[in-house]
Amino acid sequence: MKVALITRSTLFTAPGGDTVQVKQTANGLAELGVDAEILLSNQAICYSDYNLLHFFNIIRPADILYHSKKANKPFVVSTILVNYSEYDKNHRKGIGALFSYLPGDSIEYLKTIARWVLGRDHLASLDYTWKGQRKSIIEILGKTSIALPNSESEYRRLQQKYCSKVKYAVIPNGIDPALFKNDPAIKKDKYMVLCVARIEGVKNQLNLIRALNNTRFRLFIIGAPAPNQPGYYRQCREMAANNIAFIDQLPQEDLVAYYGRAKVHVLPSWFETTGLSSIEAAAMSCNIVITDKGDTREYFESDAFYCDPSNPQSILEAVEQASNAPCGEKLQQKILNQYTWKQTAIQTLKAYQLTATP
Repeated sequence: MKVALITRSTLFTAPGGDTVQVKQTANGLAELGVDAEILLSNQAICYSDYNLLHFFNIIRPADILYHSKKANKPFVVSTILVNYSEYDKNHRKGIGALFSYLPGDSIEYLKTIARWVLGRDHLASLDYTWKGQRKSIIEILGKTSIALPNSESEYRRLQQKYCSKVKYAVIPNGIDPALFKNDPAIKKDKYMVLCVARIEGVKNQLNLIRALNNTRFRLFIIGAPAPNQPGYYRQCREMAANNIAFIDQLPQEDLVAYYGRAKVHVLPSWFETTGLSSIEAAAMSCNIVITDKGDTREYFESDAFYCDPSNPQSILEAVEQASNAPCGEKLQQKILNQYTWKQTAIQTLKAYQLTATP
């Protein structure tokens, strides 16, 4: 089987969690004998070379509309249904504050058109300009062979938001257990806190800084600034006290040393489907502070410390609790047993095999 993994054009120039997901999915499928090739949506694709198309990010439907129509091949979609609407409506500043008057799909439509007009991304499908975000997504869900959410919770949100009962298979995100292997000989520093994520409004580093500024904790914010939010990054840098350090995006193998020493990893986002860096950190015996918004409880259940991203005091209290608690061995074992890229590849291949059945 030969599969085209078709992704956003900025997958490598503006890397995020989906970058890791796509690359690791391709690697895992290769180990199972599937020829899986990563292709960017702005590339010319010879569709006849592939048995199946696999798209990522349903909130970028223009790419999927274009390639699925042109290819006339069966396709599946890893939905990665992130909900940016709370941040967009309630926490954007300047002209972005106008988003507070619009529904979530309208906001995503305007952001897509803006990226195209400003030359920050291409627009594959002109049909998208008149169909809009919502109708485009509903059309895709009606034609896809199978949807691949990261959790049951994500599928329920997809079904509720777009009123589409589509065949689906849950494909969990994962980690590489050979890479993220905790060394118990390394002592955890209870005052060392990590936040590994792209620096952007939805990840909410600003409220995290407000929460930990001038405390006894040493916060390491590891990630690249989002290219379309330079003002947010400047605001974070300007607000940060001396106990907060910024480190540019690191390769996964370089993150191991940080995960190994830190007691706490925090991701106080306005929304998370899974929180990939939290899974990595948990595999290395970090205690996890995570947002209470999104699908995170399905992954972490009662083994994480939840915070309200709108409330810096809630974030600080969760970090305090995580710092003082024993390291989460139960969650670590759960991640190593259930959430590995090998499992992701196995479940993805099973989903591919379902495309031939009604």
